[in-house]
Amino acid sequence: MTTAMYVLLLVAVVLANSPFLSQKWFGIITLPRKHFGHHLVELAVGYALTGVLAYVFEAQAGPVHQKDWEFFVVTLALFVVFAFPAFVWRYFWHSRNHA
Repeated sequence: MTTAMYVLLLVAVVLANSPFLSQKWFGIITLPRKHFGHHLVELAVGYALTGVLAYVFEAQAGPVHQKDWEFFVVTLALFVVFAFPAFVWRYFWHSRNHA
């Protein structure tokens, strides 16, 4: 694996977990209660940013290959799997310890 792949995986893991680790929306705007919809929007933006970074890395390495819908479904599923640890912490462990 190249350095770009390691960087992309690290960025994907960080962006997938960041919505569930803070009460701030996008890490900037403090919300009194962050709803699940806020998390979904942040997760979608993180997925898009990861996709843009992957496109840039692929363009630097050579010609960009065409991707069909199956590619995006698989990468979205992988992104959601990356988000699982912070999701569990937020909704199962964190609320139990702070109730």
